Amino acid sequence: MAEETENDNNLVPANDRIIPINIEDQMKSAYIDYSMSVIVSRALPDARDGMKPVHRRVLYGMLDLGVTSGKPYKKSARIVGDVLGKYHPHGDSSVYDTMVRMAQDWSLRYPLVDGQGNYGSIDGDPPAAMRYTEARLKKIAEEMLSDINKDTVDFQNNFDDSLQEPTVLPTRIPNLLVNGASGIAVGMATNMAPHNLSEVIDGTIAFIDNRDIEVSELMQHIKGPDFPTG
Repeated sequence: MAEETENDNNLVPANDRIIPINIEDQMKSAYIDYSMSVIVSRALPDARDGMKPVHRRVLYGMLDLGVTSGKPYKKSARIVGDVLGKYHPHGDSSVYDTMVRMAQDWSLRYPLVDGQGNYGSIDGDPPAAMRYTEARLKKIAEEMLSDINKDTVDFQNNFDDSLQEPTVLPTRIPNLLVNGASGIAVGMATNMAPHNLSEVIDGTIAFIDNRDIEVSELMQHIKGPDFPTG
């Protein structure tokens, strides 16, 4: 048996740091916290702007960087690095994959990112690495971000409390309805089809005019899903 040393004793926590707990209670409490984190902050979109946190952070990060539709494209690696360093302290692949999908016109009915370079194909070809591609915001994405600096939405501290990020985008476009959403959380999931923007606007006007409108009447305006691939 190896001889016990003074350093070995230092690895053992002091008795006053050991808190006896019931493992069943702890698992219930910890799993509830984990579930809510996944549901609210990762896997399901917010009904108000149709965005998951990573989508919202990419768009806001691009606006903050000044990569708008009227400006020159910027390297994707620069955009990803900015979003990672300021708002989304996770893997770079999650940010880049999100940005790529928002630029693919076969993935979103109304793409939010204007990509330049190889962004993959509908046949499943992968996009080029982020050091090769470039991007900027689409005009429709700018509409979702308009007036964000006019106290239209609440802001919260970022992960290290050094910057502020929006809790939701002040979009007047019903992004959740027009671009749809999918996600699997804990105990719940969502899978919403995209719809035509003009039809959704007509349906919204009809709902404003008649708050008691029936679904069958709304379907006269919104006749069904409008997928990006037809």
